Amino acid sequence: MLLVYTHKITPRLNYIFKQFFVRVLNIPVTFTTKVDEFVAHNGPKITYAKAPLGTEFFIRSHDLLFEQGINDIDIKVLKWDETPCFFPTGELSSIPFDIFAASFYLISRYEEYLPHVQDEHDRFPAEESIAFKNDFLERPVIDIWAYKFLELLKKKFPNYDYKSRKFNLISTIDVDSAFAYKHKGVVRTFGGFVNDILHFRFVNFWHRLLTIFNFREDPFNTFSKILSIKEKYKVPTLFFFLIGDYTTYDKNISFSNNKFKSLIKSVADYAKIGLHPSYFTFKSAEKLKKEKLRLERITNTPITFSRQHFLRLSMPETYQNLIDLDLKEDYTMGYAKQVGFRASTCTPFYFYDLDFEIQTPLKIVPFMVMDVTLKNYMQLSKKKSLEKILELKNEVKKVEGTFVSLFHNETLSENKEWKGWLDIYKKTVM
Repeated sequence: MLLVYTHKITPRLNYIFKQFFVRVLNIPVTFTTKVDEFVAHNGPKITYAKAPLGTEFFIRSHDLLFEQGINDIDIKVLKWDETPCFFPTGELSSIPFDIFAASFYLISRYEEYLPHVQDEHDRFPAEESIAFKNDFLERPVIDIWAYKFLELLKKKFPNYDYKSRKFNLISTIDVDSAFAYKHKGVVRTFGGFVNDILHFRFVNFWHRLLTIFNFREDPFNTFSKILSIKEKYKVPTLFFFLIGDYTTYDKNISFSNNKFKSLIKSVADYAKIGLHPSYFTFKSAEKLKKEKLRLERITNTPITFSRQHFLRLSMPETYQNLIDLDLKEDYTMGYAKQVGFRASTCTPFYFYDLDFEIQTPLKIVPFMVMDVTLKNYMQLSKKKSLEKILELKNEVKKVEGTFVSLFHNETLSENKEWKGWLDIYKKTVM
């Protein structure tokens, strides 16, 4: 048990120390405000305060973990060896930065509560983040800091039995459109044919015709391929189904369609099913509740995890709504237009609500890379896309974290511009 002496135990301090030590480093941690208790402790111990008690392992504390509410904090990013860091501590401290306050700032998404420019979908853009501006978005710096800290701790307390964790990989599949052509109803099907003709897409017209009359497999129906890859590589695979009402941004087929329901049930026999809340749910608890109930009625099981469509996330409202509906995990934490580590970590963490200053029961599982980001936003070639995926995967492996990828059923269709992406997916999860 690691003992931490501090002058005041706050919810923020308790939260980030447990994330840092328990979930990243597998070290149990406890706290004391009593000097005599700290001095008597024989195991590993550190002081987190404004001044050391003696010659012990000491980190000079920044004020952030002892404050409440949101303040505009002036941050200057410097280096700890080769790793970016901030909140410098001065010479007496055993390390040159308050990595606990810095970790809290990043993992709580503190900057997303501050005034910022939003993108066209009302999202916090990657370009606004401290990680992007200081060139560490593609590194899980919280986990890197933790492992650097562990090396110093091992030198100070060599007899302590440190337990390492293992690298994990999770594949997640967003199902925005289960089918390209089939089961869309008379009006949408007819409209599709007309649209193909008006835009001279005669090959598309022919493929649509063949698919509808069952002479050709629907290109988006890649579920058996994905499930066979899951089985072959023994990779945990989660599917997120969009079952919202039809809008400009939500174009899946009707949730009441029997073929769609049958597909969801058959996938649920082999993999875990989560909710993909539609575009307009990110601030609407009512729409979110309706869609969760729809999916639960189809699967006949409680739905416990989700990822927002278009990755629309409004801090803290979206997460508060998920908590109110008893969702246990969310996989939205990542950017649409940039790959990397939005919360600067590759370790799942519990959402800390800065509005109420509490750790919530909602576990956040960040993802590192999305197919559409690489191809459409970053405009990388297939070769460069795979290189970028393996780079990020390697960053996670270095700190034995959890690598989470995001692909879509349609991008694995080997159809048109997505030719070759099924192979990229296999190399991602193997």
